[in-house]
Amino acid sequence: MPRLFTGLEIPSDVSFALSLKRGGLGKSRWIDPTNYHITLRYIGEVDHQTADEVADCLSQLRVDPPFNVTVNQFGVFGGNRPRMLWAGLDPCPELVELHQDHERMLQRFGLKPDGRKFTPHVTLARLNGVSAGDVAKHIGRAGVFYPLTFKVSQFVLYSAKESIGGGPYLVEETYPLAA
Repeated sequence: MPRLFTGLEIPSDVSFALSLKRGGLGKSRWIDPTNYHITLRYIGEVDHQTADEVADCLSQLRVDPPFNVTVNQFGVFGGNRPRMLWAGLDPCPELVELHQDHERMLQRFGLKPDGRKFTPHVTLARLNGVSAGDVAKHIGRAGVFYPLTFKVSQFVLYSAKESIGGGPYLVEETYPLAA
């Protein structure tokens, strides 16, 4: 059964710039830059027929014209027990609206609500046994975070192979935004 989610691809120049922040956090698993993305909506494991129906459902989604997003900061999920280092985005109403459109469409299709707060980000590392202090030091050593802006002109349907997270991911379908 495929594990599906929708998201935004990260351009190679932005991926390269983010990849320069890798390393130095113990046994953490750094995400391969080719698997960097921004998740819009996690769908989960579905059978092949449902996967085809989801792909068709997404093709009917009316979307706004292309827009820009800016990656501009580091963040951590997990608080005092950090579990993930990520690069976050400037607030972007168009991105939030695109996420909400996915949520509505997939709920109408019959999927349960995602239930998690939408925090647009690019996962950089899954942290393993690293203290909050070590993460703070790493972020400090990483230096100034220069904003990385790129145009979003499409979203994609990804599938993920069985793993413990972090890829590899395969683009199943591409959906252009309205011109």
